[in-house]
This record gives sequence, structure tokens and C-alpha cells, in this order.
Amino acid sequence: MENDPKDKVIVVTGGARGIGYEIADQFLTNGAKTVIILDLTEPVGVKSAFTLNAKHGKGKAVFIKCDITRDLDKVSSEIFEKYEADVLINNAGIIDEFSIRKTIEIDCIALVEWSMKFWEHWRTDRGGRGGTIYNVASIYSYEFDPFTVFYKTAKYAVLGFTRSLGHPLNYEKTGVRVIAICPGFTDTVMLSVKIWDIHREASEKNVSQIKVQTPETVGKAAVEIFKVAKTGDAWVAANDEPIHLAPMC
Repeated sequence: MENDPKDKVIVVTGGARGIGYEIADQFLTNGAKTVIILDLTEPVGVKSAFTLNAKHGKGKAVFIKCDITRDLDKVSSEIFEKYEADVLINNAGIIDEFSIRKTIEIDCIALVEWSMKFWEHWRTDRGGRGGTIYNVASIYSYEFDPFTVFYKTAKYAVLGFTRSLGHPLNYEKTGVRVIAICPGFTDTVMLSVKIWDIHREASEKNVSQIKVQTPETVGKAAVEIFKVAKTGDAWVAANDEPIHLAPMC
């Protein structure tokens, strides 16, 4: 049943817009009980929850203002007290090639900290009910080119973390599945990235030659992957092509 979205309570970081919002929408479309949207931008988060409730029914979406780098203990305690969460989707992320600390903190460290908080809460060997940690990685967690160096560093770490924590041995002990989706180029605000001047011209040319998919495409792929992924798996959703397992590095 862990692979069935029906009646699941889903927590989505960075869920107010872009890929996170579409993932929330698609999980509700596929029968999720509730989505809890965590985001730093309150006006956008409130509007997103309102829109999802209008579409899927009253109480289907809940917004909680959250800075994932600071509010872990406060917000996770609220979630554990009020909801029986089944899935944590670590979606929040940035591309800022002028701040290595900010990029690593948001894209990697916060993701690991949120994962471990839910992992410990859900561990069946310690009285928990099990669950799924679902990390939004990137094709840049296994591919490389000269651009977005800090972003790739973080995403490589996310993939290694997913495959290590999600190892079958850990799953057998704890009952917590850990999986990842690796989206390709997607039409979100992250395409307007802060990159090094030496990369700007070549990067813009590179992006102009690549097929850019919609966030809705990634949202649908995310649910499809959720249904089939085994613990430790990382699946690719890129170029509007069918989903497939990411290569092992």
C-alpha cells in the first residue's frame, strides 16, 4: 500500500508553486487525503492552498509558512501532532551560483535534516508507522557540464543520500522507503538562475537548444514514479519522455 497515493497525507516543501505545486495537485488528483504545503512565501502559499481546495475539496490542502533551514523542529512537531503524514516530498531548492553556503544549505543540508527527522519519526523498529521520503533531485545529480557547479554539488549529494538511506537493509530495519525523482529542464523560476558571468552566454545557448518540459509533466511523472519505485531508486523525468531509472554513477 505504500506505493498507492490514495488516502495518503503528503508533505511538500517548496510546494507553493512550480514543480512542488504540480506534485501536490497531481497527488490530490490521484486520491491523496491531504497535502501540506510548506513554503517561505506566505501570499503565494495561501493562494495555492485556496486554489487546490477549490479544485479538490475543502481541507484537501493546508499551507504552513516555513523556512526549511530554520523551522524544522517547530513545523515538524506541528505536523506530527495534527496529521498522520505518510510522505515527505523534499522539493524546495534554489540555484544561486554566487552563494555556495546558501545553495548547499537549502538544496542539501535542509533536505537531509528534514529526511532524518521524518525517518526517525516513522521508523517501525521504534514504534513508527513507516512512510516514504521522496527527494526531488535533478538530471544534474548524475550528469555534468561546466555550469551551475554548486547546484550540481548539492544534487549529487542528494542522490547519494537517497540511495544510501534508501538501501534495502535500512528499509528492512525501519520500514521507511526513500526514493528520488530527477527532473530535466523544467519551465520554472529556477531557469532564471544566478550563474557565473563566464557561463552566461554558453549556458543560455545550451538552454535554448534543450526541450523544456512543463511543471505539470513533472507532477504527473512524480506520481507515476511513486507508484513503482523501490526503496533506493532514482527515476528520471526529462524531455517529456517516459520515466526511466537514473544511471548508476
